[in-house]
Amino acid sequence: MTRKVVTFGEIMMRLSPPGFLRFGQARSFDVIYGGGEANVAVSLANFGVPVDYITRLPDNDLGDACIQFLRQYGVGVDKIVRGGDRLGIYFLEMGAVQRGSKVIYDRANSAIATIERGMIDWKRVFADADWFHWTGITPAISAGTADVCLEAVQVAKKMGLTVSCDLNYRKKLWKWGKTPGEVMPELVRHCDIAIGNEEDADKVFGIKAPETDVIAGKVEADRYRYVCEELAKRFPNLKTIAITLRGSISASHNTWSGVLWACPEPSRRDQGEFYVGSTYDITHIVDRVGGGDSFMGGLIYGLRTYGDDRQKALDFAVAASCLKHSIVGDFNMVTVTEVEKLMGGDVSGRVSR
Repeated sequence: MTRKVVTFGEIMMRLSPPGFLRFGQARSFDVIYGGGEANVAVSLANFGVPVDYITRLPDNDLGDACIQFLRQYGVGVDKIVRGGDRLGIYFLEMGAVQRGSKVIYDRANSAIATIERGMIDWKRVFADADWFHWTGITPAISAGTADVCLEAVQVAKKMGLTVSCDLNYRKKLWKWGKTPGEVMPELVRHCDIAIGNEEDADKVFGIKAPETDVIAGKVEADRYRYVCEELAKRFPNLKTIAITLRGSISASHNTWSGVLWACPEPSRRDQGEFYVGSTYDITHIVDRVGGGDSFMGGLIYGLRTYGDDRQKALDFAVAASCLKHSIVGDFNMVTVTEVEKLMGGDVSGRVSR
């Protein structure tokens, strides 16, 4: 039996004005649910990977709605704990062309923000799992979430699970008294795999690729080898490091790619292998929220499925996350067949009859 992947974090209600309306124009909001680690869980479920999502939700109708929303996509929800006063919310104004998107958080004192050690039985959660994934969003929420996230990674490592993280820096969240530089190192040192975007390593650890220009849509992938190698020096436990590369031409037009550094043997870290993924020109973005999460879901699937073929694992992750930009919502509703079709070079978007 294939063992499970477990993800842990906050799922929120997402409220967006219909279409591309601005907040000031809105007279109604479209309602869905989403959050970094939940987005990864749904990607994996769509790819046929058994996955459990762990969070804390209020014991009310909105908490029930979240669980039902996840369950319909095949995500395991039986180990979610209930309690706290409220569900976190985020408001999303969709940008277009030269107007960027905007996010407003309303998640203070949410159910997960008030979580404490001991509320989740991690040994039970990990009993049938071999992989644990978390993101830098979770410890940014509160001292409690940071503490419980550390509790989780410590138990996961003791139980022999592969631990992955997305550095995911969120400036608007780190308000509870400590900086990411004070909190994240202790968490990342328990990880085997880490990903981030072109800014995360800089904002969290002060590691920046030399002479990069992503604003104009020109991302030179080779320069991010330095970021991977510096992260590997800082955290000797990391065996695989990946970085998503987004070139922003406008809010509606991005280039998209990724790189991966791998060195499974600690004694040969100066000889790590570096892989560069395909670059996609995404000219008409539908919804970019969850792009990094869809990359992570694709990478977990690729590393578990393709073994030592890390180039193929990276190409799968980049293609999966490219497709996410065509889908409304936080979740990447694509199949393995669709991803592999894009990997094979079919970028036509023709009708499948």
